[in-house]
Amino acid sequence: MPPEQVESFGGEVPLQRMGQPAQLASSWVMLASDEASYISGATIAVTGGVAVI
Repeated sequence: MPPEQVESFGGEVPLQRMGQPAQLASSWVMLASDEASYISGATIAVTGGVAVI
């Protein structure tokens, strides 16, 4: 990505910034844990507030 685009990257989502790896990782960790043993066919949208229709 060109450096001039990095500063505004993610600005189009409601939270006005891109997500950080630590914010995204918790959903992956949960799915890999025993807590997710009953989850099947779910979509977990990590979108920064953008509605998924």
